[in-house]
Amino acid sequence: MGFKQRYFVEPDAKLKLSRFDPADTGKYKDNDGAAAETKGHIARLHKLQYKLYAENQRSMLVVLQGLDAAGKDGTIRHVISGINPQGVKVADFKEPTPIELAHDFLWRVHPHEPAKGQITIFNRSHYEDVLVVRVHKLVPKSVWSKRYARIRQFEELMGESGVKVVKFFLHISPEEQLRRFGDRLNDPDRNWKISESDYTERELWEEYTEAFQDALRLTSTKEAPWFIVPSDRKWFRDLVIAKILADTLDDMNIKIPAPTVDLDAIRRKYHAAAKEQRKDDRKDLVPGEMKAAEAGAER
Repeated sequence: MGFKQRYFVEPDAKLKLSRFDPADTGKYKDNDGAAAETKGHIARLHKLQYKLYAENQRSMLVVLQGLDAAGKDGTIRHVISGINPQGVKVADFKEPTPIELAHDFLWRVHPHEPAKGQITIFNRSHYEDVLVVRVHKLVPKSVWSKRYARIRQFEELMGESGVKVVKFFLHISPEEQLRRFGDRLNDPDRNWKISESDYTERELWEEYTEAFQDALRLTSTKEAPWFIVPSDRKWFRDLVIAKILADTLDDMNIKIPAPTVDLDAIRRKYHAAAKEQRKDDRKDLVPGEMKAAEAGAER
């Protein structure tokens, strides 16, 4: 069974995250056994992204969600870094501004939808409005509970516009999260990432788990799937996401577009320009160098 089938969230099915092992690494024992495959899938991503950019008809939205320290930044750094930055954008959604709060919850997301030919990564996303908002009771249930349908409609609209939506929940254990918090604490170069909310949000683990379970099962569709990615082992997380993204782009059957110019005419112009360039180059040569260049041209 491939990663896409193994970690796909069945729409509207019962879901318990406790049944998914965040330390799962499948058949792989360690990074040494997975590194070559990960590198190969990232190389595939690079080639497929080039085709997507050249085709300029469709696009991809990658949604990354997870609890604090789940590895959203690391995924972008290790998996997406191999893609040409000209065709990739990252949108980071933090606490809404007063202007954003004055509009509907999807208003701030629309401007960041990927343009044709692009891949956009949402580092957190519109799902914060059925996660943080729900857990902290920022709006009543009568409000946030209706947002699942709005999110499905929003993603369906993107799909009709040629955007392939792929969503990843980075699943980590409380033990692994605490270990990563410790790494931040002990590394001066990462102290800046520490915040008081790391620990206050951690106290709401069960509430977040329930919120994620509902968000995943109620908004996963065949067209905009959710995948639960075991993320205690960073190297396995990167392997799974790289392969699913590459496979998804591959399934889109992207084609390099045909040239819009007369190639025969362009070749004639190229050869004529090259001939003139050689003449100009010979003008700058001293006699001995000219003879050598002529001899080389004859060969």
